[in-house]
Amino acid sequence: MDTRDAAFMQSALREAEKAATAGEIPVGAVLTMGDEILAAGQNRSIRDFDPSAHAEVVALRAACHAQSNHRLGNATLYVTLEPCAMCVGALVQARVNRLVFGAYDPKAGAVGSAIDLTDSAAFNHRFEVLGGVLADESGALLQDFFRSRR
Repeated sequence: MDTRDAAFMQSALREAEKAATAGEIPVGAVLTMGDEILAAGQNRSIRDFDPSAHAEVVALRAACHAQSNHRLGNATLYVTLEPCAMCVGALVQARVNRLVFGAYDPKAGAVGSAIDLTDSAAFNHRFEVLGGVLADESGALLQDFFRSRR
């Protein structure tokens, strides 16, 4: 992990905090190109009545719209929780170059925890993966959120 990865993950954590404040599962994401944040997203599934409104997909949609392109080949996505299968599929379709995530998700993580779709021969695109960046901070947000719900 370098300082740039940590700084962008801090931005994703701020998005996750906003999601928690709105009553959503606290997952946040930012999509970058170079040193610039192109788009940010947070879980919005409950607010938007949309099961696909995960932080990653929200950020991808915003970035694609900002670039007027459905491909984001030079982009890095920072997200506070290991992506699920749906989100990995979206990253593949957008041709994202790199994924950096915080906490591992042993129940639904599709980047190595529950399943690893990043090495699937079924996909025509691969991307670099770095997991565990600010994992303690990301995990604590999730634990606090679920503890308050019980």
